[in-house]
Amino acid sequence: MSEARATKLGIEGLVLDYANPETGASHRAVEGLDLDVAANEFLCVLGPSGCGKSTLLAAIAGFLRPTRGSIVMDGKPVSGPGAERGVVFQEYALLPWMNVLDNAALGLKLRGVPRDQRYATARRYLALANLHDVEHKYPHELSGGMKQRVAVARTLANAPEVMLMDEPFAAVDAQTRMTLQEELGRIAATSQLTVVFITHSVEEAIFLGDRVAVMTPGPGRIRTTVDVPFARADRTWAHLGTDATFARLRHELLDLVRVVPREATGQLH
Repeated sequence: MSEARATKLGIEGLVLDYANPETGASHRAVEGLDLDVAANEFLCVLGPSGCGKSTLLAAIAGFLRPTRGSIVMDGKPVSGPGAERGVVFQEYALLPWMNVLDNAALGLKLRGVPRDQRYATARRYLALANLHDVEHKYPHELSGGMKQRVAVARTLANAPEVMLMDEPFAAVDAQTRMTLQEELGRIAATSQLTVVFITHSVEEAIFLGDRVAVMTPGPGRIRTTVDVPFARADRTWAHLGTDATFARLRHELLDLVRVVPREATGQLH
């Protein structure tokens, strides 16, 4: 990152175990993981399948308690789920009997926000996600990309300080995914969010992230972090698709993901 910013999330010595619900056997997903996320940073977490990326996100969200180590936000321990951390999953999780506007306003309704206020807030974020003209449609009338944008708008409407995203575009086609990536980058820059974005796509990590944290194979830890040098205004596929620096970073990150010595940690220069 080009400028010093306060730490929003701090993770130190994190160990995450979970038990198989069928066999009861314990599995270690994350071991000895250290990571800081700055305020207003867009951090992409990249790694091979099974490295513990989604488990790490679940722990930051407060859905999973650490076996050892600590997760703090603004200096306070994360002890469970909280409205200051919004989560967007790969599944859209929209309620089929509610229209787009009511889905986007659902979290505000559950918090007791008056009807006119919650609708005004939901409409603002639907417009930010280019969904202002579909608020009366139902999920079955929407494309996959539109459903995911509704899920993003719903999370933003709750005004989280940190948005946690677990491979949210993995289920859509390639063209839609590129459009969603461009829109998410624009929304994140406009909203001044802190974002932790889980992905297995090297190209997606470079396109979206201010930094990319590369995880080792499971049990996962952070091998290295890589700064992404592109200005927000340049984050379009038309601009970056043929950029030489983008191609170089892609090659470096592919090498890091493919071959990850367990003993290696540090900063890539």
